[in-house]
Amino acid sequence: MTEIQNILTVLLIVAGSFFMLVGSIGVIRLPDFFTRSHATSKSDTLGIMLIILGLMVYEGFCLNSLKLLIIFVFVAIANPVGAHALARAALSFGIKPWFKKEDKKEE
Repeated sequence: MTEIQNILTVLLIVAGSFFMLVGSIGVIRLPDFFTRSHATSKSDTLGIMLIILGLMVYEGFCLNSLKLLIIFVFVAIANPVGAHALARAALSFGIKPWFKKEDKKEE
């Protein structure tokens, strides 16, 4: 049982780290505040939740897993709500979303 538990732990933590890396790359590559906020809120929330889930599997059924579950629920609720609040505040402050300029060729 511990071998399966260790493999599942490693897979979950590696997957979470991958999503955190993708979110970090999104902050660098994307053009404006709204797309950056979207990339980080989605991928970082999933990445943190996968890492916490991996830690829960590693700990097994104990008090530490219950504490990690509480953190898991808090992150699942607070992170998307916080990103939404930041995006609404930026929009009301006057920051405009980026739109791709399309080339119009006259034929």
